[in-house]
Order: sequence, then structure tokens, then C-alpha cells
Amino acid sequence: MSTLVISGHTLKHFDLRAKETMDLYLAKLKIDLSDYTFAGNFIWLSTASGFYTIINETFCLFILSSGELSMLLPPLGDKDKTYDAMLECFEIMNKHNSSKNYSKIEYVHEDLLEGFVDYLEEGTLVYEMLKDFIIEKKLVDYLYKCEDLIELKGDAYKSKRNEINRFRKIYPNYRIEILESSKHGNEVISLFNKWVKDRTTYMPKEEVEAFLDGIYFERFAVKRLINNYDSLDVIGIVIYIDDVMRGFTVGEKINDHTASVIIEKTDFEILGCAQFIFREFCKVLQEKYNSLYINVGDDMGFENLKKVKMSYRPDKLIPKYTIYQK
Repeated sequence: MSTLVISGHTLKHFDLRAKETMDLYLAKLKIDLSDYTFAGNFIWLSTASGFYTIINETFCLFILSSGELSMLLPPLGDKDKTYDAMLECFEIMNKHNSSKNYSKIEYVHEDLLEGFVDYLEEGTLVYEMLKDFIIEKKLVDYLYKCEDLIELKGDAYKSKRNEINRFRKIYPNYRIEILESSKHGNEVISLFNKWVKDRTTYMPKEEVEAFLDGIYFERFAVKRLINNYDSLDVIGIVIYIDDVMRGFTVGEKINDHTASVIIEKTDFEILGCAQFIFREFCKVLQEKYNSLYINVGDDMGFENLKKVKMSYRPDKLIPKYTIYQK
């Protein structure tokens, strides 16, 4: 399916050809959320169909799942165009969907909520919604100062420094390479599969099924990342120990001052590898993009992932909202 035509709007299939257009509209925003990039959306749409169109001079990204249409992001562009575009997008979704309950706009940054919420005083959101809409706070992105993640100064980072020092002492034969899909792609997929196997081996049996349901989408995302790596403006590194790949990570530039880590996987058997590759990759992101901040995304609602990301002492938690209709 290459296009959808709804109420006179032609929605084009969201593929690599959409990158140049989406990047132009993203450049108008100064938002630090990891979701506001082409690569992030393209990769995670590997198991669903994405469509886009231009409405009121904004880029509008839709997702078609089980026959119902919703939006992965709010309309992207000048803020004074966003509100009217949102209303028109809801009309498009309602026209297509079997029920307006399926119509929603996800991953909305609070700067793009103007018109849907009132501000009584600076910095205070008051949830007195327009009569037809509800806004729900969902997950948060974890944003760190780049220098904090590299230098790891102070007692707060003592355990991270210890893990890294232990890793370097036990595995002096490590080497780091810049990821190349043609050279490293097969090994990345193999390491990901090993990571899944190890996780299911050590987690409680009652949690395995739910984990595998979620990892199904991540496996597709990793494959799509590798298959399209050279077209996505991303950068990654891999780490070898005695010529065996033990970790990989990939990230990208969000804007002029913030980069993100899209994915990171390391071998469970190599203690300290996760902490080591994360710090080394932050150095790479800082050098390549001159980044002041690193966004590592949200915790997907997993308590263990939340604990890990909080342990690195985020500088800021950036909330993400979903807009529904009443």
C-alpha cells in the first residue's frame, strides 16, 4: 500500500524517501525528545505501516495498525501552525477509523500543547482541556549532561567508575570500532539474539512471555537499522574482546545541542561492558556532534530500566503526552 486517500488528503507511505522532507520540518523545532527524528521513527515502524502528509504547513506522521489510524507525533513545524493542524488530523483519523477512540496523537512535547491547555502561571500546566480532548502524561525521556556521563565525577558515579575500571582490568584485549553495517551487521544481529537468549535464561519464567512479546518489535527494529544504516545519519560503535563482538550501540543527532542513544546491547557475561561502552559512546557523540546533552529515551515503563537510567543522575526528565478525544 503506497498511499491512503482520506477526506481529500493523500497520505504517502513513510519510507526513506520521506527523510529529506521530515528533516526540513524537524529543523524548525528545538525539542530534545528522542522521538523527534526520522531514524527513530523509521526504525521502530518496521512492523507497522507509516504514512505522512503536509497539513497547514506541518509534517504529519500517521501509523496504520490493525486497520486503525493514529499519530506517532504531533504535527511538526512552526508552533503557530500546530494547533489547527492537530484538529484537522483528528478529522482525518475519525473519518478512517471504526471508532474515534482509536484516534490519538502520541509523544507530544509540552511546548506543542498550547491551545490544548491553559497556563495560569509560568511553568504550571493546568489540565482544563478543551471540551473535546483529554491529555494524558505518559513516559519521560532521560536527558543528561554529556560531560557528566564522560567524566563520572563524584560519589554518585562511584559504582560506574568501579565497573569500568574492573572491565578494563579483566579485559585488556578489548578494542572499539566505528560500526559499519557491511562489516559488523551479521555480528550485531547474532549478539542481539544472544542477548535475548541470556535474558530469558535468567529471568523468572512468568515474565518470559511478556518479554518475548516486546522483544519481537525490537528485533525487527535492529534488523531495519542494520539494513538501512548508511541512509539514516546515525553513528554507532562496537566493542570486541579477543576478536569476539561483546557489545554495540547506535545513536544520532537530535538537534544542535543534543544527541541520543537509540539502542545499546552488551553481552551479559562481560561485567562492566555496558557501563564502559556507554561512556565511550558518549565521547563519540560529543566529538562528532559537539553535543552538550545526551538523551537515552524513555524506560518503556520497565522498573528495572528506570532504575538504571536514574542511576546515571539525569539532568532533566522530559515528559511526553498523548492527546485523546473525549
